[in-house]
Amino acid sequence: MRIRGGTAVLVAGSAVIAGAALYLVLTGRTGVRYSADHDGTVPLWFRWVPVLVGIALVRLVPFDAAPLGEPPRRLRAELAVLTAAAVAFALVLPLVDGDLGYAVVKVALLAAVPVALLWRARWSPARPDRRWVPLAPVAGWLVVAHGTPLAPPAGDPGLDAAALVAALVVGFFANAVLEELFYRRWLQTRWEFALGAWPAIVLSSLLWAVWHVAIQGTGDLPVDLASAVVNQGVLGLFLGCLWSRYRLMWPLLVVHGAVNSAPILLGVLFR
Repeated sequence: MRIRGGTAVLVAGSAVIAGAALYLVLTGRTGVRYSADHDGTVPLWFRWVPVLVGIALVRLVPFDAAPLGEPPRRLRAELAVLTAAAVAFALVLPLVDGDLGYAVVKVALLAAVPVALLWRARWSPARPDRRWVPLAPVAGWLVVAHGTPLAPPAGDPGLDAAALVAALVVGFFANAVLEELFYRRWLQTRWEFALGAWPAIVLSSLLWAVWHVAIQGTGDLPVDLASAVVNQGVLGLFLGCLWSRYRLMWPLLVVHGAVNSAPILLGVLFR
C-alpha cells in the first residue's frame, strides 16, 4: 500500500539537512558534538565524509537489494503508532531528569510500544550467502571514521576494566540494539512500504536525530537541532541505506556500536 507524497518527503527532508548545514556554516557553529559524555566537538564534515564513503560502497559493490517482502496488514495503524512513539520520545525526553528517567522513557516508547504492537510480526532471515556482503561498506566506514585524522579524539573512560566492560555492554544493548530495531527495522521498514526507500530513510533518520538534542544539546535550540540533523541525521542515512539494501542487523549494530564506543576503546588501547 503506497501512500502519495514520497517525493515530497524526500525533497523536504533533504532540504532540512541542507538547510541545517547552511545555518551552521552561516552562524559559524560547524563544530558538532560526537559524544553525550562531554562537550568536545569535531567539524561537521568529519562526520559526513565516512558516511559518503559508506553509501558509495553500498551503491558500488555489486549486489541485488534484498526484497522488502509483503506489507503488514495493519500498515497504517503501525505507521501511526510507531511514528507517534518516535515523536513522543523526542518531545518527552528533554522533560525528564537523570539516567533513570531516560531509561524508563526510552524502554517504554522505543521497546514496550513496538513490542506490544508487533509481537506477531516476522521477518524473513537473510540467505546465508548474503550475510557478509555488507562487509565492504561497513569496513570502509570504520576505516575512514576511526582510522584517519577524521576520527574523533580518543577518550578516557576513567573506569576500571570490569566497570568499562559492563558500561559498554549495557550501552550497546540500550543504544545500538534498541535504537536500530526501532528506527530502522521497525519504523523505516514500514515507511518504505508506504513511501519508498529513500523517503523512508530520510524520514527515519531525522526522527532518530532530533531526540539527541536532549542529551547533546547546549541550550540553544536552533543550533542544537541543526547539529543533530547534520550529525546523527546524516549518519542515519548510512544506517538506513544499509538496512534498506541488505535487511541485516549486524551492519547497523557494528556502525552504531562503533560510534558510541570506538573513541573509548581506542583511548584505552593507545593511552
